[in-house]
Amino acid sequence: MAIQGGSKIRSNMRQTVRNIAGAKTSKVVTELLIIGEGYAVNLTPVDTSALINSRYRRVTNSATGTIGLIGYTSAYAAAVHEGPERSWQKSGAEAGYLRKGFERDGKADLEAHIRRSYKL
Repeated sequence: MAIQGGSKIRSNMRQTVRNIAGAKTSKVVTELLIIGEGYAVNLTPVDTSALINSRYRRVTNSATGTIGLIGYTSAYAAAVHEGPERSWQKSGAEAGYLRKGFERDGKADLEAHIRRSYKL
């Protein structure tokens, strides 16, 4: 007995893989950056608003995959991020705010979003 619809299944499969490898992944990575950034903002030290307002988000696609980047244009951002704990004006602020926002506080939401986004 011959199987009917095989070419349609192959075509749909190719389209699904192209979608996941392209536009869908770019969208998911952007959403992940937004989620993680939301957690990091709550931990970002604020003496003035210069640091928190210098945030940027970038998503790039390359042959090896999609890369998401969050950074700060303020020259002192790395020193504040890696510096020793201090008494910040903002309660709840911590050194390592960007890493902790993604890896500690937002980890469960980020993993849930990935599962939800790639569910077929």
